[in-house]
Amino acid sequence: MNRRELLAFGAAWSAATLTHPAAAQINYPQRPIRLIVPFAPGGVVDVIGRQWAEHVKALLGTIVVENQGGGGGTIATTEVAHAQPDGYTMLFGNTSTMVLNPAIMTRPPYDPVKDFAPIAIVAISASGIMIHPSVPATTLTEFVAFAKANANKLSYGSAGSGTMTNLAGELFKQLIGAPEIVHVPYRGAGPGITDLVSGHIPMMTVNVTGQLLDLHRSGKIRILAVTSPTRLKGAPDIPTAVESGLPNMIAQLFNGLFVPAATPKAIIDQVARASHAAMQDGAFQKVLIDAGLEPIVDSDPAQAERFLREEVARWTPIIKATGMKAE
Repeated sequence: MNRRELLAFGAAWSAATLTHPAAAQINYPQRPIRLIVPFAPGGVVDVIGRQWAEHVKALLGTIVVENQGGGGGTIATTEVAHAQPDGYTMLFGNTSTMVLNPAIMTRPPYDPVKDFAPIAIVAISASGIMIHPSVPATTLTEFVAFAKANANKLSYGSAGSGTMTNLAGELFKQLIGAPEIVHVPYRGAGPGITDLVSGHIPMMTVNVTGQLLDLHRSGKIRILAVTSPTRLKGAPDIPTAVESGLPNMIAQLFNGLFVPAATPKAIIDQVARASHAAMQDGAFQKVLIDAGLEPIVDSDPAQAERFLREEVARWTPIIKATGMKAE
């Protein structure tokens, strides 16, 4: 499901659900809610999760954000999968925890579809195809031609093996028919961006952030295209890879709210209504847009579940084709 479908579906649910709030009211919550962020503090997922918690507290009361890094997010995600389904333990997960990790692992400790109930997709972060200014290309079309002609000399950087940024690079290689391009994995996006700016690597496929948009606008890097279905609100001047001639070049990281699968529907709907109300806040939307993210203002449990299933179905064969395995 692309972003336009996401919004259309969510709008229909909002109209139906929000006009009858009393139908699903229960005596919840009665104590603080734990929101587990499966990564270290300071990252994009942590920032979005904390902003979300701040904006829903008027409707849901105290939400305690807990960062539990480790295992690429798998450890904390597993904990939530097996937590009591009472609405007091939630996960702020993303594509890595809910799609990529289970597909890469031989024996994943949780099933993202069976073990979780999605509540809402809050924001989407698109990858970007970006190059050092010394590379002789100013458009994606020009770069594809250059990459094909120089595939055995070209490399790309990512935020690490098995990440969405890695898969974005591998998908790019598949689509243009240049498997010789070498992957250079970094321990996070930061070191790779430093090497891209200095010219040590010619190309990266990391997620677009406010920092990268600033580097692009100052001419220190060149973002040729974003890998979302539509252009980013925070960078409407940058074309998508789709409109630049690669119709299947879609690689985006969703961030959203999940609870254990057996959580009562009444609780799920109540949290979903609170999330919907928070996403109408223009200031919250601006924070996300300025960070290079696309806020999903009308998400709901049904379409979030559909979106998750579609992402699992889309990425699993791509991951298998690359031969990626958990390290």
